[in-house]
Amino acid sequence: MTDSAAAFGERNTISRHGAFGGVVSFHRHDAAETACAMRFAVFLPPQAANGRVPVLYYLAGLTCTEETFMIKAGAQRMAAELGLAIIAPDTSPRGVPLAGDSENWDFGIGAGFYVDATMEPWSRHYRMYSYVTRELPALVAANFPVDPRRQGIFGHSMGGHGALTIALRNPDQYRSVSAFAPIAAPMQCPWGRKAFTGYLGPRRDDWRAHDASELIRGLKSVSGRPPLLVDQGLADPFLEEQLLPGQLERACAESGYPLTLRRHAGYDHGYYFISSFIEEHLRHHALSLQP
Repeated sequence: MTDSAAAFGERNTISRHGAFGGVVSFHRHDAAETACAMRFAVFLPPQAANGRVPVLYYLAGLTCTEETFMIKAGAQRMAAELGLAIIAPDTSPRGVPLAGDSENWDFGIGAGFYVDATMEPWSRHYRMYSYVTRELPALVAANFPVDPRRQGIFGHSMGGHGALTIALRNPDQYRSVSAFAPIAAPMQCPWGRKAFTGYLGPRRDDWRAHDASELIRGLKSVSGRPPLLVDQGLADPFLEEQLLPGQLERACAESGYPLTLRRHAGYDHGYYFISSFIEEHLRHHALSLQP
């Protein structure tokens, strides 16, 4: 069993738990990007006891925390078999009360949308894009036995949006990407318009860098880009108004971007859906993260 707490220090470790020969652990640290304490979860597979392993970053959805995926997704068994580490950050800054940050479940606390806010009062703390792409990976690589050269990203809903946009904007950093029920065209849905207006301001041109469908349409070349795997439940109550996977599908078809979009009858938006298909997603990433 690998003890990640020993690497990161007892003062930063909230708890740790043996799982499938590896370790699930929960941590906190003082983050420079968000100017507050941040929490994240780690799963290290048993192979990490013998050297650095590939690492997947999982971005959760609205109202979730760093605990949600580790508790609900059922990913540890297959991640242990495949030798994959998984890192799950929180979904927003916390403990820095800002006016309006807890008035709505889809904006503010638990709803950072993985952007760097430019509007007051959010711009000092709500810098989840830089936290996820720079500060957290550097911290993890320095303190846990993971290989940053073999790094992938995936997520759900708001986190699916984050995973897709982050991978598209940082092709040299992420070798694999997938998403469950992502907000695929946030510029065209109520959740996205609300978040982008609040965090980034009213200019729609400032939103395009955080819309996966728009990013794909704007690519000059798709050569060498990692293929996208997206799963979507057809019983998802947010499908038609908020998620808009057809927009992503059209953008990929227009640009020639490799996309596997799977639609599943009877599945909704929750973790029963995610746990049903998590094995395929982990295998998808493992294929791209081989040495």
